[in-house]
Amino acid sequence: MTDPGTLVFVAAVFVLAGLVKGVIGMGLPTIAMGLLAVVMPPVQAAALLAVPTILTNVWQMLAGPGLVPLVRRLWSMMLGVCLATWASVGLMTGTTARLGTVVLGVALVLYAASGLAAVRLPAPGRWERVLSPLLGAATGVIAAATGVFAIPSVPYLQAIGLEKQELVQALGLFFTVSTSALAVNLVIEGGLRLSLAGDSLMGLVLACAGMWLGQAIRQRLSPAAFRQVFLVGLLLLGVHLAVRSAI
Repeated sequence: MTDPGTLVFVAAVFVLAGLVKGVIGMGLPTIAMGLLAVVMPPVQAAALLAVPTILTNVWQMLAGPGLVPLVRRLWSMMLGVCLATWASVGLMTGTTARLGTVVLGVALVLYAASGLAAVRLPAPGRWERVLSPLLGAATGVIAAATGVFAIPSVPYLQAIGLEKQELVQALGLFFTVSTSALAVNLVIEGGLRLSLAGDSLMGLVLACAGMWLGQAIRQRLSPAAFRQVFLVGLLLLGVHLAVRSAI
C-alpha cells in the first residue's frame, strides 16, 4: 500500500471500525472487511485485520468473569468453526476470490437486514448440542471465503439465552478462536506475511483509538440509535460489494 489515498482510506477504516466496536461492542472485523474490500482483495484485508481482531477480542474475552463456563458450553461450536475454516482453505484466493467478494456482500446484507428487522432465532433448547457444531461449521465456511464470522454465529449466540455480559464475553471468545483459525488459512494462502506486521500493528493502534472514541461517544449517544445507523450503512455497503463484484 504505497498510494497515499489508499493509506488514508485504510487508516480511516480502522478508526471507524474501532469506533463502532467501542459504541456497540462488536462490528470491527465486519465493517472493516466490507470497507477494505472496496480497495483490496479480501485475503489482503483479512491479513491486515488479523492482529487487531485477535487482540481486541482477547481483551473482550477476558473482561468478564464467566470464561470457563462459556468454554465448556461453546467448545463444540468453536471446534466446528475451526475444522470448517481449515477444510475451506483457498476460498479467498485463486478463481474463487471474486466470488468471495460477492459472498461477503451478501453476508453483510443478511447480517444488517437481520439486525434491522430484529430477527431473533428461536432458543435451540435441547437441540443446542446438535446445532452448535453445525452453526459453527457454517460460520467457518463463510468466514474462509469472506473473513467475516458474524453469520450465522451472532444470531445463534443471541438465541441461546446468555445474559448481556455473558453474550459480550462469548462473542469475544468465539471471534478470538475463529480469527485464529482463519489466520492459519491466511498463512497457507500466502496472505499473512511478515512484511504486513507493521501495517497490522498500526491498524491495531488506530482501532484502539477508535474504540476509545467510541466508548466516549457511548456515554452521550444511545447505542441502539447508533446501531441502527451502523446497520443501514452496512446494508448499503453489502449491496455495493455484491453488485460490483457480480457484474
